[in-house]
Order: sequence, then C-alpha cells, then structure tokens
Amino acid sequence: MRTAAVAPDAGTEEPQTPPRTSDRLPFWVNQRLGLLVLTIGLALLFGALRPAFFDARLVLFPLLRDISTLTVVALAQMVVLSVGHMNLAVGRMAAFGALFAGFGYDRLGLPLPLGLLLCLAAGAAIGALTGWIIARTGVGSFVVTLAMDFALLGLVSLAYSALTENAAFTSTPAGLDELRAYSLADICVGPVCGSPAIPQIAQFTVLALIALGFLYSCTRIGRELLLTGANPAAAELSGIPTKRRVVTAHALSGLLAALAGFMAAAGTGTFRASIGDDFMLPSFLGAVLGGTLLTGGVVSVVGALLGTSLVAVIRKGLDLLGVGLESLNIYLGCVLLLALSADRVRNVLSYRKVVRST
Repeated sequence: MRTAAVAPDAGTEEPQTPPRTSDRLPFWVNQRLGLLVLTIGLALLFGALRPAFFDARLVLFPLLRDISTLTVVALAQMVVLSVGHMNLAVGRMAAFGALFAGFGYDRLGLPLPLGLLLCLAAGAAIGALTGWIIARTGVGSFVVTLAMDFALLGLVSLAYSALTENAAFTSTPAGLDELRAYSLADICVGPVCGSPAIPQIAQFTVLALIALGFLYSCTRIGRELLLTGANPAAAELSGIPTKRRVVTAHALSGLLAALAGFMAAAGTGTFRASIGDDFMLPSFLGAVLGGTLLTGGVVSVVGALLGTSLVAVIRKGLDLLGVGLESLNIYLGCVLLLALSADRVRNVLSYRKVVRST
C-alpha cells in the first residue's frame, strides 16, 4: 500500500488533467512487487546454498523476530518522512521507552500490558516534545533530532546507572518469555495452530501495519500529514494545521520507536541502555527501499515491511555463508544499491514506453 498526497479541491470547477503516468504503468514496474520478488529470490538462493537457512526454529524464527522489530523501526521513520522530516533519535527514543517499561516491571511490579502502555506513553511524549520544538522554533528536524539523540543518550545512561546495578532491568513480568521464545504454533485453538516459524511478537508489527495503513488511507489526519510533507506552504494556505501535524508525526514516531524498543527488549529478555543502538540505519533503509520519499508526501506501509525483509534476508543469508562483517557490509551495500537502481530503471523504461505510445 503506497499512499501519496492529493491536493484538495481549489473550487467548484476542477480543471481537466491528463491521466497520471503511474496509473498507466505496467504491473512489473510496481516497486513493492520488485522487492517481494527480490526477497523471495534471495531467500531461495541462500536456501539452496545453505539448506539450514530454512530451519524453522534456528534460522527463520529469529529472522522473522528481527524483521518484526525492524519493520516497526522503519514505520517510526516513515511517519516523520511523510511530513518531510527525519528522526535521527529513533534509536534513543526506543531506549527511552524501554527504560520506563523496565522500571515499571522491575520496581513497580506492573503486569505486561501496563508496562507496555507506560513504554508507549513515554515514547509518544518524547516524540511530541521533539515535534513541538521543531514546530515552535522552526529549526530543521535534522538538527533537533540529532540534539535529542545526544540528550537521550546521556539521560538514559544516567538513569540506568542510578536505578540498576548492572545497567539493565532483569526482572520481567509473566508473559514476556513467551513473547521472546514462543511462536504462533504454541497458540492453538482447537485443531488450528499457527506457524512454528512466526514469533508471537510479530502480532505487534501486524497491528502497527494495519493502524498506519488505515491512518494514511482512510483518515483526514493521514491525508493532512501527506499534504504537509508534499507542500507545507500550500497545506498551510489550505487551512491544514501544519504545525500540529508536525507534532502528530513526531509523536507517532516516538510511540512506534518505543514499541520497537519494547520488542527488542522482549527479544533479549532484558531492558538495557544499549537498546536501539543499531536502529537508525535500518529505519531509513526499510522506509526508503519500500517507496517512502525522503522529501515527504508519499509513504508505503507495506513497502516498509518488504524493504526491511529484504535487508534482513541479505544479512542472515550472508552470515550463514560465512561472510565476515566487513565483507558483509560491502555486499549488503551493493545489493541495496542494485535494488534502488532497479526501481529507477523500471520507472524510466516504462515512462519511455508510455511516451512512445501517446
């Protein structure tokens, strides 16, 4: 699902416009289809080279758990990209939210749902504060989120040093171990069971995908977010409260980042200060590969899932092939460049085909 901004009606008479080129492009130009085919093809290739790649419990289960977490990270970046901003503090916001969840479980004895709600509230609050600073001062999101990243780095580290002995909250509530180690196959209703390779934690990712898909496709707020990113001046003249939409986007980003921090903590079983250290690059890769524009105005919720899946499959496959970390990064960069270039080539070729046919 790719959602783009559509300008509001300017008056009673609508000027006739030629059909958009994208509406007449062949199906093979679709970026999501290309990502899906490439991901499946690479998975089959890695499986042929290393049959262990298809081991449900040892490979696929942790792979899908990583994809679930990093997809939420990509969604956290996607919502701020939709208004033409970026969030360089996405990893620290994840650690900030996880800090509150860990404190609630370890010191307050909260049950699993209440700790998660506390985590999400903390993430939304710090995201909203970031968006308010940007909207109030007019300073670019790059500068503000970079400053917030450094501020949260120090704050979270100091909080863990003051509240814990080993820089981690180790007391976990009932149900967290199941999220980490159990798959949908362990949830059986009568004769129906889930897949042994799909982790239970993936349920959070599915809910996030559905919620954002509905937001951008079916709600006024979602359309206003996209219009703010496409053309802030025109959106302001059209009566859209662009400053409030900037705050909304960053609050959603903080909430999703906190959710990803909770999922990462559930995957390891501890709440520690280092959660989210490696989130920033995957957040951009998943969103941008999936079709979200860096300049704002266009998002793709499903594309963020597919882009994240492609990156995760490449990493896991090259790791099983025994590629070292340095070489892995080189190969990963080449494949990602190929994926980005392939989409550009498909669009150029299809555009020329449409031009010749008119």
